[in-house]
Amino acid sequence: MRAIRFAAPGRRMLWGTLLTAWLSVAAAAAQAAAGSLPPLGSETVAPVNATGDPTRPRVGLVLGGGGARGAAHIGVLEVLEKLRVPVDCIAGTSMGALVAGVYAGGMSPAAMREALAKADWDDLFQDPPSYAQRNFRYKAIDKRFLPASETGIGPDGLKYQTGVVTGQKIKLFFNELVGDYHGEREIGALPLPLSIIATDIVRGQRVVFREGSLSTAMRASMSVPGLMSPVEFNGDKLVDGGLVDNVPIGEARSRCQADVVIAVSVGSPLLKADEISGLVSVSVQMVNILTEQNVVRSLATLKPTDILIQPDLEGVTAGDFKRTSETADRGVAATAALADRLRPLAVSEAAYAAWSERIQVARRAVPKIDAIEITGLKRVNPAMAERHIEIQPGDPVDPAAVTLDLMRTYGDGYYEHVDYSLLTLRDRNILRVTPREKSWGPDYIRYGVNLDTDFKTDSTYTVRLGYHKTWLNSLGAELLVYGEIGSNNAVGVDYYQPVDERQRYFLETNFKYGTKLSSIYQNNQQLAQYRVVEGSAKIGGGINLDVYGQVHAGWEEKSWSPDLQIGVPLLPKESKVYGGGFVRADLDQTDRLYFPTTGWFSTAEYFYSPAENFSKLKANAGAYHSLGDWVLAGRLSYQGSPVGQLPVYDSGSLGGMFNMTAFSVGQLKGDNISYGSVRAEKIIGRLPLGLRGDIRLGLLVEGARVGIPYTETNLKGWINSTAIYLGGETPLGPVYLGYGYSSSGSIGGYSNLYLFLGTP
Repeated sequence: MRAIRFAAPGRRMLWGTLLTAWLSVAAAAAQAAAGSLPPLGSETVAPVNATGDPTRPRVGLVLGGGGARGAAHIGVLEVLEKLRVPVDCIAGTSMGALVAGVYAGGMSPAAMREALAKADWDDLFQDPPSYAQRNFRYKAIDKRFLPASETGIGPDGLKYQTGVVTGQKIKLFFNELVGDYHGEREIGALPLPLSIIATDIVRGQRVVFREGSLSTAMRASMSVPGLMSPVEFNGDKLVDGGLVDNVPIGEARSRCQADVVIAVSVGSPLLKADEISGLVSVSVQMVNILTEQNVVRSLATLKPTDILIQPDLEGVTAGDFKRTSETADRGVAATAALADRLRPLAVSEAAYAAWSERIQVARRAVPKIDAIEITGLKRVNPAMAERHIEIQPGDPVDPAAVTLDLMRTYGDGYYEHVDYSLLTLRDRNILRVTPREKSWGPDYIRYGVNLDTDFKTDSTYTVRLGYHKTWLNSLGAELLVYGEIGSNNAVGVDYYQPVDERQRYFLETNFKYGTKLSSIYQNNQQLAQYRVVEGSAKIGGGINLDVYGQVHAGWEEKSWSPDLQIGVPLLPKESKVYGGGFVRADLDQTDRLYFPTTGWFSTAEYFYSPAENFSKLKANAGAYHSLGDWVLAGRLSYQGSPVGQLPVYDSGSLGGMFNMTAFSVGQLKGDNISYGSVRAEKIIGRLPLGLRGDIRLGLLVEGARVGIPYTETNLKGWINSTAIYLGGETPLGPVYLGYGYSSSGSIGGYSNLYLFLGTP
């Protein structure tokens, strides 16, 4: 048994909430002049310069904030290294804090350039792991409701998510950059005096880190309000330091009593008139104005002996993290242009080598883990986190392996973030895993919308609302009550009860009752439209197959009652109640909920009704593969009855977007239905940083065969469909606009124009 012990028990948002947060930040920044909190750590360091030469002026390096534009700081450090200019202390804000912290932590500028260039910044600004690594039940909930709609509810009312991202992957990335896997790096123990600036968002005051966790201070200083959740530290909520001190010149003077300050300003310029076109852009401009005001005040304190470096970053935005190498090169150019002013601060090769060696991290043996503990959980059973920790006591600390384990843990959906630290107690290395449960949980309201139209006879719209209670007991029971209203109406209840601590086995019961519209077609003409009343009650159990999927079996009772709305009566008038056993297997290893780029999925369900003497098999499988900006996909499906024949009240059907697109939803009904498709999608755009997804232009080729048709009975053999479409991800879910055409049949072909928005 693994030596993992559990210590005693000890939080994305919608764009509207993001706007509110930006406005709040602007107000807080306006109050920033009220003062500054005392620095966390020593007031100053002894006024002795870095090389021990009392005749040499003490040099303070200041790296300002500016998002991705801050990569220019790397180029500045490269030139200082080439000129052999040591610094006595370093202060940084936001992206400047990242570069300053990593540099003071011992990483060379060259290694830093490589690490930041290799980083997948689009992925870092996404909290969850790949969709393939998420808990299956979490996936099922996300398919029914918009993931970003998760809103906490409790005795105090509604509670919202604290940012578009909580910074889960970013913090783990910082851990690796500064070497926290060797043991948590402390600012006060660094050989190069370091100050990191953050903002107390509650009091609107500056916070200066001179001690404490290096990676935590970096994460706090980079917490762009609204985009990234604040860092809670000693009861305070800390966000981006750029709001109060974006170029902390005064802090560098105080930190090491610097005689000369080298200040690097990379702040984002104000938006141009044609770029300000809405409330969000106005809010961004407000924050930029306030930030630039504190920059102007800081730069006004520069003395004639100080050196100001302002790289030409025209065309580089705060979100251009993929251009780090290019941005670093611009930092090189700006610093090299000031080489004549920097050379008087240079030292001999021997003196610089001695200084550089002192701040560089010495190569250390990778420590081995003696024990693992999981701390801080209040509701979640620690066994749930423990099941994902594959690294073993006795193994060396592998940061990539630890990150993978923690991301699988985060994928369960219960946590605001999951972090780690390596502690050494009595010569034993303890890997401490610290999951933090969502501050807006454990009970949630969830929302969903759906619009599906062919701009002709079949158009549906639905608004969906769910109340989701989690961790009803120590095994993790959940209750989901939901309703939807619109063209289709329904209410439902689902109760999920795991039977072991790791939730491998479970019992589940659910009930659903509602109405939906169903049309009958012949020769591409709608002959009738029914409102069908359907009910379902299931009870069963199953096995969770780790992150791969789920197998579920049990008994289901169904009811069916059609009510003619328009057209001629074609369906039986009587209602039907029937039941049977079912078994279902769901496997999903695609990388995204919407618009996958790689991976595969498969589902299969078998239902047998002994009283009605028929069975129904539904099977579906597909795969995705990426080639640069192209995504190729294929899918196969089957609906039929291995026993007897599918009755009209439980028939198979095709039609709609990606399901024989040339035909209306449910236009093809029958038994023994085979389907196949291939599609190619060109990625023509990507969503902004912090939002996962892209915009695609696609071509879809489909084929189907209805062995026993109940509608469109003149279509014999294989039926074709070809479609072109434009798709993308929005805050309301995926959106598709597509046109499908089929040359099958003898009536001149079938075609449909579709618009789909929302959750299925």
